Amino acid sequence: MKPLPYLSKYLVFNVLHLCSCFILSYCGANTLHLMDGTSTAEIINGDVFFEIIEPSELEYTYRIRPAKGFGAPFNSSFHIKNVPLIPVLPKNGCKPPDNLDDVEGNVAFIERGDCSFKRKALIAEQAGARAAIISDVTDSKDEYFIEMIDDHTIDEVNIPAGYLMGKNGLMILNTLRRLRRTYALINLPVNLTYTPVHKMNQPPWMGW
Repeated sequence: MKPLPYLSKYLVFNVLHLCSCFILSYCGANTLHLMDGTSTAEIINGDVFFEIIEPSELEYTYRIRPAKGFGAPFNSSFHIKNVPLIPVLPKNGCKPPDNLDDVEGNVAFIERGDCSFKRKALIAEQAGARAAIISDVTDSKDEYFIEMIDDHTIDEVNIPAGYLMGKNGLMILNTLRRLRRTYALINLPVNLTYTPVHKMNQPPWMGW
């Protein structure tokens, strides 16, 4: 039989190990700097990246989580460059946008709330958007992904849709307002599969 102090240390070690694994899994993109030795493909794990190329204050690479159960995939047949990311008006995107002419042919940026993720994407598609990015910008400390799931309505969404962390969403909107701009120019998606983790151009406010 092992001495009691040894068993106590063994149990403590295992508890700490389990806790650290939970923290790494929960924090998502916020813990990329802790994952040295992990492949980029493992870290991305089905998520998609886009980059803002204008304005210069927002020239970083942003991570989004694709919707589950609705919408088209962000696959090799979907690729857009130098396309405006347009905050919709009203901001929750639960009705046809007042800035319809701006949204058409571009990417709709929509705030979370008041209706389902699927309905937001559907309305963006009906307005002519090529994709929808949705974010919860009510909490400036939001650094977690929210799974966008199907609301089980019969309508089909035929454009890609993804969730952007609220902290990124808030910084994008606040910067555009400060600069009095109605859009940002983006490339979507950006392939980072073979990009080393330390070379990913993540926003500095995300805790690297």
